[in-house]
Amino acid sequence: MNKKKVLIISYYWPPAGGPGVQRWLKFVKYLPEFDIEPIVYIPENPNYPLIDASLISEVSKELTIIKQPISEPYKFAGFLSKKNAKSISKGLIPEQKKQTVIEKLMLFVRGNFFIPDARKNWVKPSVNYLSTYISDYKIDTIITTGPPHSLHLIGMQLKERLGVKWLADFRDPWTTIGYHKELKLTKIAKQKHIALERKVLQNADQIIVTSNVTKKEFQQKTEQPIAVITNGYDVEKTEVITLDKKFTLAHIGSLLAKRNPEVLWQVLKELIVENEAFKKYFQLKLVGAVSENVLKNMDDYGLSEYLDKVGYVSHNKAISIQKESQLLLLIEINSEETKCIIPGKLFEYMVSKRPIIALGPKGSDVEKIIAETNTGNYFSYSDYDNLKSVILTHFKAFQENTLQSHAIGLQKYSRRTLTSTLGELIHFVSSKQ
Repeated sequence: MNKKKVLIISYYWPPAGGPGVQRWLKFVKYLPEFDIEPIVYIPENPNYPLIDASLISEVSKELTIIKQPISEPYKFAGFLSKKNAKSISKGLIPEQKKQTVIEKLMLFVRGNFFIPDARKNWVKPSVNYLSTYISDYKIDTIITTGPPHSLHLIGMQLKERLGVKWLADFRDPWTTIGYHKELKLTKIAKQKHIALERKVLQNADQIIVTSNVTKKEFQQKTEQPIAVITNGYDVEKTEVITLDKKFTLAHIGSLLAKRNPEVLWQVLKELIVENEAFKKYFQLKLVGAVSENVLKNMDDYGLSEYLDKVGYVSHNKAISIQKESQLLLLIEINSEETKCIIPGKLFEYMVSKRPIIALGPKGSDVEKIIAETNTGNYFSYSDYDNLKSVILTHFKAFQENTLQSHAIGLQKYSRRTLTSTLGELIHFVSSKQ
């Protein structure tokens, strides 16, 4: 039986590092099991802020990958300030009052001259190239994944031109994503974003989102069908893991300026002052980029001497660190816009057998998933007493060598199970008249 050919249009792909690449790398890995032959279209010369060459080995040699050049402003922005361009491309945007003139200029230009984003110049050449490719290889179904949301414009134009079925996958929201407020958008620019988002949502044959909160948001903007397919975990091969001898709280991923829960730093400071054993064994391990503002705040609470700043590591190394650590920190910005954000690392945290300490806005999807799977505790930014009590309880369990999580119902979040759901959706959409 011939597999159904599906064209997947993505910006992030190995050797790109970070969470953006994981979702479709894993989907593509398992789609052939569900009678689908994925063909991946990516930029030939992308400007990835993070590199993880180890992910290349996960790409099947049998996979068809097609590429076209892309012109990106970050390369030109580097002439103004290489450091600032790289930080902004990673999402490390300084607090407004601390921004330099160059940073303010770069954010204004990025927000108002590159709509919907800095990859907009890839849309026209991609549509021209893919129109021929799709016709030549008789492909009738395409998928776009964003951000960058400009890739959805490629999908929309291909649907208009060729009549293909089009599934638009939103790993994050568009106009309500937190950093939009940082881009110094003019009224006209905001209206352009809203108009493009509405057009994409109303024209896609199927919309896919990663959270129920985003689904509810999009249901106010379109009557097109919306499916929730979260991110998930894969079975990762790691060497035999030995738990840290220290009482390690590890955070994997970027700590942005606003991802800065002072309540946690205050709790940790007080436990260090009040408990000699805690002071002796405590360690805070940060894996990934960390905002200077967050580091300064930690220092204000006397935590600098307990920090182990690891920096960015490969995905495999990050998995090992998760399994070695005593507790895993998941920290989200405390805002209405971040209720819908479910970091990909959450699912890898959940299968690490280490308890999760999560902080974020009340009523988030993360809060519900952690409760449903019994994988940790979720706190608001004002929940001082409960946070302190739980960390102290975990520390006592660490002293007794009994600290671990007892997860339930994780199978539905496995990458293979999620891909099965995606496969059914692709077959359904492509069969509709």
